[in-house]
Amino acid sequence: MKLKFTGHYIVTEPTICHGKPTFRGTRILVDDVLEQVADGLTWETIIAEWRGSISHEAIAEAVKLSQEAFLGKWSNT
Repeated sequence: MKLKFTGHYIVTEPTICHGKPTFRGTRILVDDVLEQVADGLTWETIIAEWRGSISHEAIAEAVKLSQEAFLGKWSNT
């Protein structure tokens, strides 16, 4: 199966993390980072905890895509 780009920084690959969205070039799950955002951690803290493997832009993309998914789901009900 092929790598699928969900965004510029987010990808899904069936052979990596069971196809769950990860940040490109890592095995960092997008949902783990979104959980940290929801818990109120600063983006600088999140980046430091992942040892710089993700960027501000990557976190912003994850937040934006999750917002779009949420709004899309609720606008269809």
